[in-house]
Amino acid sequence: MNLVINPPKKEWSEIIQRPVFDAKSLMPMVQEVLNAIQEKGDQAVKDYTLSFDQVNLSSIQLNEDQINQIASTLDSHVKKAIEVAKINIEKFHQTQLQKVEKIETMPGVWCWRKSIGIEKVGMYIPGGTAPLFSTVLMLGIPASIAGCKEIILCTPPNKDGKIDAAIAYAAQLIGIKNIYTIGGVQAIGAMAFGTESVPKVYKIFGPGNQYVTAAKQLVQQYGTAIDMPAGPSEVCVWADETAIPSFVAADLLSQAEHGADSQVLLVASEEKIVEQVKQALNEQLLLLPRKDFAEKALANSKAIVIHETEQALALINEYAPEHLILSIQQAEMMAEKVWNAGSVFIGNYSPESVGDYASGTNHTLPTNGYAKAYSGVSVDSFVKKITFQQLTERGLTNIAQTVMDMAKAESLDAHSKAVQIRVDHINNNK
Repeated sequence: MNLVINPPKKEWSEIIQRPVFDAKSLMPMVQEVLNAIQEKGDQAVKDYTLSFDQVNLSSIQLNEDQINQIASTLDSHVKKAIEVAKINIEKFHQTQLQKVEKIETMPGVWCWRKSIGIEKVGMYIPGGTAPLFSTVLMLGIPASIAGCKEIILCTPPNKDGKIDAAIAYAAQLIGIKNIYTIGGVQAIGAMAFGTESVPKVYKIFGPGNQYVTAAKQLVQQYGTAIDMPAGPSEVCVWADETAIPSFVAADLLSQAEHGADSQVLLVASEEKIVEQVKQALNEQLLLLPRKDFAEKALANSKAIVIHETEQALALINEYAPEHLILSIQQAEMMAEKVWNAGSVFIGNYSPESVGDYASGTNHTLPTNGYAKAYSGVSVDSFVKKITFQQLTERGLTNIAQTVMDMAKAESLDAHSKAVQIRVDHINNNK
């Protein structure tokens, strides 16, 4: 880790700058794949699956028997873990449903807002070196709670043309039946445009590599919504003398093992804390199967020592991390002062891993500083909110002059007339 001690504020933006991957070079190739899928449908999906994944598929959709067979091979301990996580995630997300509340803004004028599930949504679940079956729960559960009528799941096939058993089991457990063995750009294209086998969806969710990210950015131009801008996963740990160095090291490594482009930041109150964490990192790295990924991520990471608490907090809010772990004194109180973060983990016994899997909160979060303006995925992500209004004769009479005066002031006489003609009707029938 690169060490920085008490940097002046004018240098913060440079110090916390994420490594930028120039996606422009990918766009022509990604656009070519999307164009082919739009024109040739299933055949293009199969051709690119053969080219990119070296898998020759006769069908890109799994039937119920195939899903059951794949899911049945999963270890019983993993099944139990998925079931526990499902319960917690459901509990947390169920509370996000909002009751319809009608408001009488003035006598006879009623307004309300109703949440309606997005009719068709698509989920992309990576299935490469680390199949993210937990993301099936994180996306599928709030989609179901929101009332989405059609949920499509795409995930890459393995060499046998099947999918990861844990992904199949998680999908089966929450009732997702439309599962397609499609990965990468072709999955995003299939869901955005629709093919003979894959229904067109209205919004696409899920993480992926830079090709998937580029594809999600491009399909927005065709009217398909996406969950949020995406970048490499990241964690920031804020540690003082009350932190346990081995815990901090484990948290940093749990993020670094995602991939070489993962972002890891340590903010410490003293330099000795950094040294203790580095020692623990070296010890724990030796035991990691994904050591190479973690080492590359750590090589690009920073440890920033800031002695003053308020200055450390200001830097963290400027960084706006996806995950923020507070291993500090009065962590709960300081959490109230966090303005910019995707998800906050309070205290020494709240590792990021619990939020990634099973505490109940969602792990699909804004990265790359987007936590300044974006929220993580929730039930709200899967609904659109429609407003309603209903006026009685009395209500229209009460509000009429206000509306007509405003409409005329904007030179929109037809707006005024739409009210006046009704008022005249009411008065003439008294």
